[in-house]
Formats: sequence, structure tokens, C-alpha cells
Amino acid sequence: MGYVGNQAVQGYSSIPAKQDLTGATGTSLTLTHPVSSAESIDLFINNVRQEPTTAYSVAGTTVTLTGTVSATDDIYVVYNALALQTTVPPDGSITSAKLDPNLVLGGGSFLGDSGGGTADIFRVHEAELNTDVTVVANTNALCAGPLTVATGVTVTVNGNLVIA
Repeated sequence: MGYVGNQAVQGYSSIPAKQDLTGATGTSLTLTHPVSSAESIDLFINNVRQEPTTAYSVAGTTVTLTGTVSATDDIYVVYNALALQTTVPPDGSITSAKLDPNLVLGGGSFLGDSGGGTADIFRVHEAELNTDVTVVANTNALCAGPLTVATGVTVTVNGNLVIA
């Protein structure tokens, strides 16, 4: 009998058997498989299950412990889930519809007729610069003043800067 619709590329993923980490020392462990969160594994030290995000955190294949283990500790991990892939969207493929409407880019805000979108006329921003800034060559920068530059902050202008 024929099949209607898209066929699944991958129906199941295989979770590996437990990983023995006995002999590790310090505050860091290395997994053989990347995971997406601390809840993706069960970590046991001397047969005591450790609490995810309290006793340890995970980033990829690195487990960071809040305490220290020694080479004599019996340590093992049971995998609950694996990070099977990381997807990087192609350049130019993310549209404004996919962004959070409360997303703040570079600070400041806009005010105007409609409360959002292209009808906004006024850009509102801080009046004091607290970080070093470089206006690179072949670029233009504009700042509505008055502007105060904090002590120790450097403004380097290789392009064009207008403070109005």
C-alpha cells in the first residue's frame, strides 16, 4: 500500500548506555555525547543522584559541578536525551515576524504616532556614554545631545560623527 505525506527521516534516536566517569577529578566532567541541558542527564556520584542545575550545569559535553570530585569517587551519567543537531539559519532568512516584539537592539527606544513600527519618529536614548566607542572608517554616526562622556571612556572617530 502507498504512503501519503512526508515520510519521517528519523523515527527514533538511540540513547547510549550509562557513561562511567570514575577517576575524574576537580569540578568539570566531559561527556561523550552533547546534551542540551542539565535535565538531559542523570548524574550519580557515589550512587547518589545529583540535582540538575543545583549540583551541576551542562553546556554541550561539559558538566560543571558546584562541588569537587576525587579520583576515588564512583561517578556515572545516565542519558535521558541527546542534542542531535544544531541548526544555524541561513543569512538573511530571519524576518521581523520571527522576532520578539519586545526585543531591544542596542538600547534606546522609539516614540511616535503608532507606538511601534515605521511611523515612530523619535528615538530616545541615554544622555551619558559609559563604554568605549569607535566609529570605524567609512561609517556615519549620529547622536542627539547634549551628550556627557563618562570619565575614562574613549570615543575614537575614524569615520563621521555628528552630535546634534
